Amino acid sequence: MVNSNSTLSKRSGLIAPYGGEIVDLMVSENEKEPVKETATKKLECSDRNACDIELLTIGGFSPLKGFMQKADYDSVVATNRTIDGFLFGLPIVLDTDDEGFKEGEKILLTYKNQNLAVLDIEEIWEPDKVKEAKSCYGTTSLEHPAVRMIAMERKRFYIGGKLKGLELPKRIFPCKTPLQVRAELPQGEDVVAFQCRNPIHRAHYELFTRALHANNVSKGAVVLVHPTCGPTQQDDIPGNIRFQSYEKLAAEVKNPRIKWSYLPYSMHMAGPREALQHMIIRRNYGCTHFIIGRDMAGCKSNMTGEDFYSPYAAQDFAKACAKELSMDTVPSLNLVYTEEEGYVSADHAEKLGLHIKKLSGTQFRKMLRNGEDIPEWFAFKSVVEVLRAA
Repeated sequence: MVNSNSTLSKRSGLIAPYGGEIVDLMVSENEKEPVKETATKKLECSDRNACDIELLTIGGFSPLKGFMQKADYDSVVATNRTIDGFLFGLPIVLDTDDEGFKEGEKILLTYKNQNLAVLDIEEIWEPDKVKEAKSCYGTTSLEHPAVRMIAMERKRFYIGGKLKGLELPKRIFPCKTPLQVRAELPQGEDVVAFQCRNPIHRAHYELFTRALHANNVSKGAVVLVHPTCGPTQQDDIPGNIRFQSYEKLAAEVKNPRIKWSYLPYSMHMAGPREALQHMIIRRNYGCTHFIIGRDMAGCKSNMTGEDFYSPYAAQDFAKACAKELSMDTVPSLNLVYTEEEGYVSADHAEKLGLHIKKLSGTQFRKMLRNGEDIPEWFAFKSVVEVLRAA
């Protein structure tokens, strides 16, 4: 394990995956048909299921080797830790309404005419979803997107068991495996992860490029821009459109210290718990540092407009877990655009009395719809073109 207090010293290689090795559950080409034939029943997966299966299969959720059984589920819900003591932000479970499945059976997991994996059912149980909601998301309000998801989308029973992977979901956005991403990262240098679920604008770019110069980041560090492209909130921009905007921007901005990849992960908007989940995943992809934003993965009540989490809850929780994960956090700078100096910290702008320019998300969307020019200090032209076309 790398000491989180020594990140400025050179490593001999990349940071070790969580648990020591990348879990790889894919079977060989010759094994696929025999493994498939062991299944006696089928289960069609949701988009969220497919994301979880992919991350389990390729090792994004290392050290997990399948869907959690009840003991691990209960432990993660109550303590954000498996019974073996591994940190985990949220439970990874498969859901069904089918009462015909039995423990000891093998079932074929299908998704949009693909055979993703065979699951060896080790346990089936009916979860306490109220307890899951309260412990994982801090609320039982159906206004919270994840509470609504587990109450109204997830089925009655949860299934735990080991997986054998047959093929990965075919996606518009190609998602590299942890091993593929690791092969592209510099040995012995820090890797700063930038997580997002929205198109990248100028302020985001300034944020993750400046993170390379943080005090606790090595001089030869790179940033991994690693957006989630699975299901998110209902009013978020769809993944395929976000993907197009990322591809355009990556082609436009040539910077050898910026690496790009995409993550097949479905957002839960779980605030502190989600921050921990993202850190574990990014460590498996080779990252040593994680940019943690103010109110990361937060959400608001539609009725009151109030946040479900305090502004720094995710940052504080991530910092508390960072040392055990052998990672460091990089706080998200509060950047503003000024007429005099461009992007600077809000504190700097206030201290010097600089003139700040602002453009809200609502104004931005209105200008997009009306065909108005979007100021380049706010958004990249290439990103605007993609969003306008969509």
